[in-house]
Amino acid sequence: PGGLITAVEPGSLAAEIGLEPGDRLLSINDHPLRDVIDVQFYGAEEWLALRVERNGRRFTVEIGRDYDETLGLTFAHPTFDVDIRRCANNCLFCFVKQNAPGMRRALYVKDDDYRYSFLSGHFVTLTNLTAGDWARLAEQRLSPLYVSVHATDPALRRRILGRRDAPDVLAQLRRLAELGIAVHSQVVLIPGLNDGPRLEQTLADLTALHGQPVESVGIVPLGLTRYHPGPLRTYTAEEARAVLDQLEPWRRQSRARWGRPFVYPSDEWYLVAGREVPPAAEYDGFPQLENGVGLVRQLLDEWAEMQRDREPPRAAGSATLVCGTLVAPLLGRIVGEMAAWSGANLRLVPIVNRFFGAVTTVSGLLTGQDVVDALQGRALGERVILPRAMFTGRYGAGATPPGYTLDDLSLDDLTARLGRPVEMAGSLAELMDRLNAPSAGGRSRTPAPPSPPPR
Repeated sequence: PGGLITAVEPGSLAAEIGLEPGDRLLSINDHPLRDVIDVQFYGAEEWLALRVERNGRRFTVEIGRDYDETLGLTFAHPTFDVDIRRCANNCLFCFVKQNAPGMRRALYVKDDDYRYSFLSGHFVTLTNLTAGDWARLAEQRLSPLYVSVHATDPALRRRILGRRDAPDVLAQLRRLAELGIAVHSQVVLIPGLNDGPRLEQTLADLTALHGQPVESVGIVPLGLTRYHPGPLRTYTAEEARAVLDQLEPWRRQSRARWGRPFVYPSDEWYLVAGREVPPAAEYDGFPQLENGVGLVRQLLDEWAEMQRDREPPRAAGSATLVCGTLVAPLLGRIVGEMAAWSGANLRLVPIVNRFFGAVTTVSGLLTGQDVVDALQGRALGERVILPRAMFTGRYGAGATPPGYTLDDLSLDDLTARLGRPVEMAGSLAELMDRLNAPSAGGRSRTPAPPSPPPR
């Protein structure tokens, strides 16, 4: 029944008509509200009649709005029914099924909600869309959407998704094109299953839909933990180089035809293969950044820009930094250069992931206890700085700001266990700000942006 308001922006339309935190917005212009998408869509009219509930009493307020004005409301949850649309697939590489036992409940939720695809860039399979969902997509033109394709051959895709009745994704993509909805797609590659000739078919089919509706194709390797119950494996360095070699002709042809690569390998391929990532111009605005496509390039460019445009700090202090094993060689080089440039005493410690297994190599899946175990007994300097990607909201999307590791430790918990202030940083600039500022006693000084769920 509408959305619970948690904050009202000062000076906004909502503040002008007297809305308050604790109010519940029920409808706009007689349209019942299911989520923040409805608020944005129905709240775009020039004259608004808002039905509100306050302390059990319902009333209506009206106000006119200029074209560029928004209501200025923050809600307790993006979807007012709270419950996210669950995934009914049984994917071979499903990460939720690879979680350790005994973790917090939110980490076991398999989401496949097209609303979060529109709002937050979550990848969805489109296998659970109802007639009502398609009607809403036609009315509200929710664009872009992020779609997990994996394979365009229907039988192969059904095998990967573990769902015999999965609809033909090409037919769904064509339907989205008719509605004017753009799509960013991804293909998660599994050794020996949907790579090689099968990948060629998928790329040919998606390239045929270039711009109508497919705007980009992200190619990412599957991720595994030691809890995976099946025989799947990760790609070797030689295989990663072969995948990059296979993708390059497609990227070259796309650049020649449309002026952009269209097909984007994720950073992990380059790191595993031991190859340099492409320049920023090859990422065409980074359409799949949260899918791990281009983060390394942004890191490298940020470091180059920092050296060119920023004065070295006068007193940067000392700190221990940590990361996953995948990015350690590259980040170690940057940290060494940063120490020489800034005068800071910096030490990078790659952390072997013992919680999920050594096969899990990304920084975003490190746990607090693994960090504590790896750092105890070391000379840590004045503070410890962890990757912001390690921290998530504790009770699910929209419930709390990121501030807890996957094993439920906060910055203050880690500070107590390590005997040093523990902070987080999401960029090199933020890292340098941490080094230049007095310790915050384990507390983050700036609000943390929402983190995407681990792939």
